[in-house]
Amino acid sequence: MKKNSLLRKVIRIVLKFIIGFIAFILFYLLLAFVLGHISVGKSVKKSAKTIEVHLINNGMHTDIVMPIKSRYKNWSSTFPIENTKSKDSLVQWVSIGWGDKGFYLHTPQWSELKFSTAFKAIFWLSSAAVHVTYYREIPKDVEHTHFHLSPKNYRKLIHYIDRSLLKQNRQSMFIPTDAVYGDYDAFYEAKGSYSLIHTCNTWVNSGLKACGQKASVWTPFTSGIFYHYSK
Repeated sequence: MKKNSLLRKVIRIVLKFIIGFIAFILFYLLLAFVLGHISVGKSVKKSAKTIEVHLINNGMHTDIVMPIKSRYKNWSSTFPIENTKSKDSLVQWVSIGWGDKGFYLHTPQWSELKFSTAFKAIFWLSSAAVHVTYYREIPKDVEHTHFHLSPKNYRKLIHYIDRSLLKQNRQSMFIPTDAVYGDYDAFYEAKGSYSLIHTCNTWVNSGLKACGQKASVWTPFTSGIFYHYSK
């Protein structure tokens, strides 16, 4: 009898855990959908003084793409092209994304994802990194959109990205890696930690807010960002 009673208690605890977990996931998805569809900020009309900025969606996360050089910022001084395998001096655009360092460096493909990497990322237990990719032209084989920023708001975006970087002697900290990426990729140390609340897409969304551009109230997914640019 005691064994049966103990077994029933264990089953009840397990069922409560499963139900609670499912309820949390459903609430998380509902919250992401609702807040992701509420828009803040506004678009800026193109003019001779505005700077063109792109957003790229690779299916899982969003990157911010900006001109390598402008009168307001030379990104090659922050992220030297020499830190890539290509060392291509003809690149015109730089793509910047923020995310979990373990995912970036140890999970180049989803098939290589380890439980320990995912667990650390979800529960604030790992550090962050910035993923930089250089382009000669904006890629056409992925979902992307673009908008225009005034010089004032572009400076705000620059400041937002700059504040996300870990620095040593005021210089960005390059991360040497053998991770399998392209010849135009590089990684740098970043502030913060990845979690269910603060994802790579949340970072981009906060950057859009910082520069007054259209964004979601909050979103952990690419869909919450691109929704406001598809209308």
